[in-house]
Amino acid sequence: MSQIINVEHLNYRYPQQDTDALTLTDVSFSVAAGEWVAIVGHNGSGKSTLAKNLNGLLAPVSGQITIDGQVLSEDTVWDIRRKIGMVFQNPDNQFVGATVADDVAFSLENQGIPRETMLKRVDEALAQVDMSAFKTREPARLSGGQKQRVALAGMIAARPKILILDEATSMLDPEGRAEVLATIRQMKADSDLTVLSITHDIDEAASANRVLVVNDGQLVEEGTPAEIFEHGPALIKMGLDMPYPERLKAALKRQGVTVPTTYLTEKGMADWLWQLISNK
Repeated sequence: MSQIINVEHLNYRYPQQDTDALTLTDVSFSVAAGEWVAIVGHNGSGKSTLAKNLNGLLAPVSGQITIDGQVLSEDTVWDIRRKIGMVFQNPDNQFVGATVADDVAFSLENQGIPRETMLKRVDEALAQVDMSAFKTREPARLSGGQKQRVALAGMIAARPKILILDEATSMLDPEGRAEVLATIRQMKADSDLTVLSITHDIDEAASANRVLVVNDGQLVEEGTPAEIFEHGPALIKMGLDMPYPERLKAALKRQGVTVPTTYLTEKGMADWLWQLISNK
């Protein structure tokens, strides 16, 4: 599988910093086309800074970023941004249109897409996120989950190769978070989209193919969700929470119950508990 994102020895320092300390230090990783990778870490660990380096919103002190075969530079940044869609924590910061349809169409207008094609793409994108009925609504009057779905519709219409979610579900309630993640999974299945999810939500990261752990600006761990979550209490030392199945296993273990040593998803945990009860 070909690499669509390649980051080599990335270093970044905010210009206004009083010290010479780096916000990102020697970060290197790659993402295969069609892969879903979660980047997790505590607040202030450098996750969002990394995301903004990937599409040129911030310029690194040193290192190289290659997106879909193009090295990120002043000359290529606009080509690369057309390949990357970003959804941020607060969708209100992304809205520019007076109506939902206007907002979804905004990036297409910037690309010079013919009007007939643009209108078709807007309708298709809104239908895909189940927001067609809100086409003429003002974005400000939508719920948090609806706003994020509109932001995703804008990405669907623009048809990027890469979708970066920068804490995109952190302000949503559990139902809204589940709706948005389900929409993203469907988008990925429909178009072989590459997804990079920047999050501190361990349960959200469990949806990924691979997890990267960032701590104090450094990439400290990399592996499948199962490999990462098996660290259990060590995650807390990195400023992260433990997934619900791991918290439940720890509680059962304190009660003297012998629990599986390997990581279990919520479904796997439910199946194991059912077997445990059935055998008594």
